[in-house]
Amino acid sequence: MMLRYGMVCFGAWLLLCGVESKGRAAEGDEPLTITADVVYGHKHGMALTMDVYQPKDANGAGAIFMVSGGWYSIWAPPEKTMGFFKPLLDAGYTVFAVRHGSSPKFVIPEIVQDVRRSVRFVRLHAKEYGVDANKLGVCGGSAGGHLSLYLATTADDGDPDAADEIDKQSCRVAAAVAYFPPTDLRPYVKQDSPYRTNFPALQFEEDKAEAVSPLTQVSSDDAPSLMIHGDKDELVPLWHSEKMEQALEEQNVATELIIIKDAAHGFGGEDAKTASDAWIAWFDRYLLGEEAATPAASE
Repeated sequence: MMLRYGMVCFGAWLLLCGVESKGRAAEGDEPLTITADVVYGHKHGMALTMDVYQPKDANGAGAIFMVSGGWYSIWAPPEKTMGFFKPLLDAGYTVFAVRHGSSPKFVIPEIVQDVRRSVRFVRLHAKEYGVDANKLGVCGGSAGGHLSLYLATTADDGDPDAADEIDKQSCRVAAAVAYFPPTDLRPYVKQDSPYRTNFPALQFEEDKAEAVSPLTQVSSDDAPSLMIHGDKDELVPLWHSEKMEQALEEQNVATELIIIKDAAHGFGGEDAKTASDAWIAWFDRYLLGEEAATPAASE
């Protein structure tokens, strides 16, 4: 039931995107450019891809969105999903919608390597897409929120001796926004956990859970992170975001938790607007505003 519920939520997101964006791709004066299925890597002979949405009046910052629900990364035509990104695009953000190696084939320790590579790829090709490599934010909901916070807390500067030019790049981001994210996976990978049974991506060795849990990876150099969570969420309880906020505060990392009253695992109506407005404001503040990160020393 948990797996079905997570997939229904993700399916509803795709449906909402399709309804909001219907017909826009056929307009004559396009407000944005879409580059579909950009290959950022290969895995088991398959391509890892992302879709890039470039608004006409781009602000030079990028939003890397984790396409992930239950760590399933589902493909859909970008014209059908662009509606979800409308607030970001209207604000001038170039959006990179990243698909990772998906559950049930891949588990989380494998998935996180994909999303790290996606950031390295964007940084390497930042100029081509008209963005500043030091003005990249990462975002997502549920499993996508987990991956966003993982990137915010585990970044490195790349391997200068790597044979692959992508691997030489940093995977650091300047800000993160996560909707109802699972931040501590340790309880969920235990053999008797119903989450492990219902979410195949959690079926990996228990001793690897700490390394892929954002809560246990917090340090003082992490990216400013915003969490938005409903207080009636039963799938991913509120404590995940509460503990994450506390851990970041203890390391003096800029953070905020917005609690949506009576919201469950997903936002609609005014709650969705409240969350979206906060998302944009956070990126404006830490990617464009006075508190934007300074250029990385390695670049």
